[in-house]
Amino acid sequence: MSNKVLCAAEIEAYWANGYAFVENALSPPQLAAIQGDFAAWVEESRGHSEPYGDTPADRPRFDLEVDHTPQRPALRRVASPVDVSDAYLEVMRNNRALDAVAQLIGPNVEYNNSKINAKQPGSATEVRYHQDFMFQPHTNEDLIAVLFFLDDVTLENGPLKVVPGTHRGDLFDHWHDGVYTGTVSAEVEAAHVGRAVPVYGPAGSACLMHTRLLHGSAPNNSDAPRTLFICEYRAEDSKPLQVNHLPSRHEGEVVRGVRTNRVRCSAYEMEYPEVPTGASFFSQQAKAGGAAR
Repeated sequence: MSNKVLCAAEIEAYWANGYAFVENALSPPQLAAIQGDFAAWVEESRGHSEPYGDTPADRPRFDLEVDHTPQRPALRRVASPVDVSDAYLEVMRNNRALDAVAQLIGPNVEYNNSKINAKQPGSATEVRYHQDFMFQPHTNEDLIAVLFFLDDVTLENGPLKVVPGTHRGDLFDHWHDGVYTGTVSAEVEAAHVGRAVPVYGPAGSACLMHTRLLHGSAPNNSDAPRTLFICEYRAEDSKPLQVNHLPSRHEGEVVRGVRTNRVRCSAYEMEYPEVPTGASFFSQQAKAGGAAR
């Protein structure tokens, strides 16, 4: 039986602001297990000089920063870790944040996709402002990304920054001058970034984020890593309208409730996103320098 993780005031705040924070989203054994697997992947990455590994989409699973070296490994993305780690799969299926997701968009919830985004100390990786929904059209917008903190997230190590309330506003173009950049225009960012709020907290916590919420993050200028396991869930009656940009053999698994075989549609318009061909969306956002900025 699912536990009530969010109180009524927290649920109301989520729908008003587009995000919620859950302490102790992972048990200590869960946190230790996924930290251990990620540490092993970082060590493995020392033996590679370019993105590597296989996914169901025939794209690399492990993405490296451009300044990655064996002496200073900079693994920045693991696509669909639930496909190659029992620890990540167990967390995806059973965690306190998922109980909160079921309170918000349940009772029937499916797994959509997952990834690890990591910023090693001094990492130059920046996540430019975007809305997740613009990468993944569905019949309705009841999708929630859960960002699990594998490290203590601070104001200095590149925390997530969200713009409260933007999930209730426009869907912003992520195409610019015929190029899919996976980011909003410079004008849109300038109009909203002043209201951005950092989300930080201890390892084992999680942030729940609405799929339409505008968000980004700055480089890690500290001497501490910042690693997130990002697991996205969708209402069971929200059906994908394009191929998953992070394919997984577990996509569509019902993790709370039951399968209803129903579809629910909402009214919105967007231009179909470009399905990435590289190891991660960072290669798409890199094109924003000449297009959106």
